[in-house]
Amino acid sequence: MNQLFLPLLLMLVVAIPLIMGSRKQKRAAQEQKNLQTSLSEGDRVMTTSGLYGTVADTSDDTTIDIEIAPGVVTTWLRQAVREKVAPPVDDEFDDSAEQSASAVEVVDETPAAETSGAQVAPPLEHGKK
Repeated sequence: MNQLFLPLLLMLVVAIPLIMGSRKQKRAAQEQKNLQTSLSEGDRVMTTSGLYGTVADTSDDTTIDIEIAPGVVTTWLRQAVREKVAPPVDDEFDDSAEQSASAVEVVDETPAAETSGAQVAPPLEHGKK
């Protein structure tokens, strides 16, 4: 009995991480498959190459159309979608931001470099000879 204990313990030490790793990999593959089947028009996604876009058409089983810019629609394999992302934040200001911006007074329009005596280098002119 004592002679079988050490080999059995070694097999358990090797087998448990292998089993746990394969379970984790299967779970991740299932989550990715669920994501790809749950895509619908209007979802904001990121592809495996890092391209962001909005799903425009999901009628095909193997491909989807992604709008990457207004009026620019490209066709991608569903497997190329890496994840859904949050929609972009709208850059419009609300009324309170406009009111607070108009309440700010301009005290001095002189640049700080002119008043402090700091030297400013002229801009570089690339490609001009």
